[in-house]
Amino acid sequence: MKAVVKIAVLIAILSSVSACSSWVYRIDIPQGNFLEQKDVDKLRVAMTKEQVIFVLGNPVAANPFDNDTWHYFYALKGGRGNNFEKRLVVEFKDDRLVDISGDFDKSADFDTPLDI
Repeated sequence: MKAVVKIAVLIAILSSVSACSSWVYRIDIPQGNFLEQKDVDKLRVAMTKEQVIFVLGNPVAANPFDNDTWHYFYALKGGRGNNFEKRLVVEFKDDRLVDISGDFDKSADFDTPLDI
């Protein structure tokens, strides 16, 4: 009989401890380049690489085999499981911006160079 009481008490303790796991604070872990649509809207065709770096910052990953394609990536691993990811690919030709793609919308003014 005492073994049954011990098992019941053990089960009660384990179930109450497992309920406390939701009280533990888990931090958010951001990685990469945080970009907003308003930053991407500043990009224009024929911008130099230096101008793109001024607007967006340095890309998160450099490709040693293709210096004309830059990848911007942002990931947020939320402590409560709410994960978030955004990507932007910036393409150059002859050191001038020619196209962007990814999770951001291209602005209506993208095809208008800054010089005009």
